[in-house]
Amino acid sequence: MTTARTALVFSVVAIALAATSYFHGRPVVEPVVEKAPAAMDPEHAGYVPGLGEIMTMQQMRHAKLALAGAAGNWDLADYETDELGEGFDDIVTYHPTHKDIKQPLTELVPQFTKQAVADLRDAVKAKDVDKFNTAFDGLTAGCNGCHQATAFGFNVVLRPTTSSFPNQQFTPAK
Repeated sequence: MTTARTALVFSVVAIALAATSYFHGRPVVEPVVEKAPAAMDPEHAGYVPGLGEIMTMQQMRHAKLALAGAAGNWDLADYETDELGEGFDDIVTYHPTHKDIKQPLTELVPQFTKQAVADLRDAVKAKDVDKFNTAFDGLTAGCNGCHQATAFGFNVVLRPTTSSFPNQQFTPAK
């Protein structure tokens, strides 16, 4: 097929797609949008990550935080602490309640994590390994306490002993 002929074929396809969209008054491919919880503000309308997806990200952040702290990479530890805090905020925002859990997550999550995250921030700012380890263990205990309180006690969080991230350096950059 010649270049001119290829360009013509692509042009015809593009025009057909544009016309279809124009005449139907909507995009050719419509996005799938889940209904957002009532507690969510309009700025975040649209896709809502599931609680499992948020928790999986929290698990990753928890592991990276432990590895960063163990390596003395305080910049990375600070970043992961902020990300964990944002993740806990996302849980409260997007999933104020969950299934058969009697107490709302808007109460449980802060109850089990707020102080631990504050303690981590202080330890990271001080670049104090002992304080960091104590705060990290407090966060881990808080996660497990929340899991127990929500009948998810089968999901036990531990301090990682090895890295699951072979493509990331945890020692401070030089």
